[in-house]
Amino acid sequence: MTAAKTIKTARAKPSNLPAWDLSALVQEPIEKNIQKALLQAAGEAAAFQKKYRGELERLAPDAFGDALAEYERLQETLGRLYSYASLNRATKLDDPKAGQLHQTVMERSNDITAGLLFFRLGINKLGDENIAEKLKNPVARRYKPFIDHVRAFRPHQLSDEVEKVLHERAVTGSPAWVRMFDETTARLRFKVGGKNLTETEVFHQMISRDPKKRKAAAKAVEKTFGDNIQTFGFILNTLVKEKDVNDRQRGFKTPVASMNLENQVEDEVVEALVKAVRDSYPRLSHRYYKLKAKWMRAKKLNYWDRNAPLPFSAVRKLPWRDAEKIVLNAYRGFHPHMAEIGTRFFRENWIDAAPKPGKDSGAFSAATVPSAHPYILMNYKDDIESVMTLAHELGHGVHQVLSGPQGYLMADTPLTLAETASVFGEMLTFRALLAAETDPTIRRALLAKKVEDMLNTVVRQIAFHEFETAVHHERKEGELTAERLGQIWIEIMKRSLGPAFTFDEGYKYFWAYISHFYHVPFYVYAYAFADCLVNALYAVYQDSEKGFADKFLDLLKAGGTKKYDELLKPFGLDARDPAFWKKGLSVVESFIDQLEKAENAGRLRKRKRGAK
Repeated sequence: MTAAKTIKTARAKPSNLPAWDLSALVQEPIEKNIQKALLQAAGEAAAFQKKYRGELERLAPDAFGDALAEYERLQETLGRLYSYASLNRATKLDDPKAGQLHQTVMERSNDITAGLLFFRLGINKLGDENIAEKLKNPVARRYKPFIDHVRAFRPHQLSDEVEKVLHERAVTGSPAWVRMFDETTARLRFKVGGKNLTETEVFHQMISRDPKKRKAAAKAVEKTFGDNIQTFGFILNTLVKEKDVNDRQRGFKTPVASMNLENQVEDEVVEALVKAVRDSYPRLSHRYYKLKAKWMRAKKLNYWDRNAPLPFSAVRKLPWRDAEKIVLNAYRGFHPHMAEIGTRFFRENWIDAAPKPGKDSGAFSAATVPSAHPYILMNYKDDIESVMTLAHELGHGVHQVLSGPQGYLMADTPLTLAETASVFGEMLTFRALLAAETDPTIRRALLAKKVEDMLNTVVRQIAFHEFETAVHHERKEGELTAERLGQIWIEIMKRSLGPAFTFDEGYKYFWAYISHFYHVPFYVYAYAFADCLVNALYAVYQDSEKGFADKFLDLLKAGGTKKYDELLKPFGLDARDPAFWKKGLSVVESFIDQLEKAENAGRLRKRKRGAK
């Protein structure tokens, strides 16, 4: 990695933005309490193994229910400690002590869970009749969704010995490379105007109103990632190869198959989604960005203009308290309980919002454990983009609170549903802003911004999926050079964004910053899945009578206890129907239709004035 030159680093300005309080997870003295909890968990895990190893088949139904409850409690204990270490590190990626604590907790937890691995493996060895008998116990029956999910992986399970070796080596595999990616990007600085900006700061400058600043930021990203591209290429190649080895050992036929199984969604459903979005590129992104180029008075857009503010959009500063009111009021207008839950995030310090060096540059809501509560991380910048990010992450947080009563093993939803509340929260906030605005120019700007957000969620994420698919398939034949990775990236971005753009040579390095490629391969299609799903749900909401909001909250409360098709049934929706995806995409298309109609009407008015 090329070291950045020592020059002045831009610092985050003091603000009244909230910082989270992690004491709900671990209290002071932190390290002492973590070590004590790990020691106790190790002893309890050893006792659990001694009691149940080799006995699962003979366990009576009530004893099996007790074992499941004890297993869940042990896993939640470790999940609590890991949540603290991960969140603490997320705001201190440049702090070696935070990294050391995170690695220590991860390694110790991995050692402990290695002794619990027999339980999941043993569940998959039980015959169907044996399982059916055990599930007659009400405690055991409560865990049926968890058991069904575990047993879905039976065809891909290896021998106990191999599974244990793979588990024990996990901390030196992909998590280690992901840590290297995180810490490398946290240390990077981007030289712009004599200052060294963090990743968060430089990407924020890429949405500046000043085209010179946007270009300078883009060139700084090109330079810094270009200087470090061999490092990122090696990390990605290693992670992709590790996944390929695991997939072959477990018998997964395609790189995306394991994620689809984890998401409890059929391969053909994901393929239908990808095809529908890919086929829509000309009607969506190509058409919109051609329109945006006209607004920007350019024959073609530079790639750094993709998210540029529109000339007719209002310059509007939105302080944190305004963002809080906007989002909570939008949630309250849909269902008071959503606002009640959302309010707790602000009142009880569940959000960390201030940008600062060493902090994760993105945004997320971490569910942590049901016995605590979720935490939101973001980098608030007093603009509409940050308001929509807050609406998105708060949707996740509300979802996680509602599903918490399902317990640690079943509160988490598959990725196909994990983005449902977040994208719905964005839509509620957008609709509320649009309804409150009377100025037609500002309304047009809001609509255009929403289209851009939807294109980023649908088109861009499916383009990311295409990039991942191409890279994972090509990696089977050997390591990909950084140059080849850049070629694939450029080819797919051109195809997805369309002819309205020009791409400088340095844009070939931009794949390197997409954290999902490293953290969770094939996560990204979940965003497009959720956007189309929410568009379909929102259409039902607009046409429905009373009761939709309560049914929607019931969907969120289900957590991971039901599959997507079962949850959509009360709304009369079927994601297996190819028309389902077209219906979701048609919402984006209709927004672009409105923008084109307004544009054409404006031209007609100008012609009439000119004729006079």
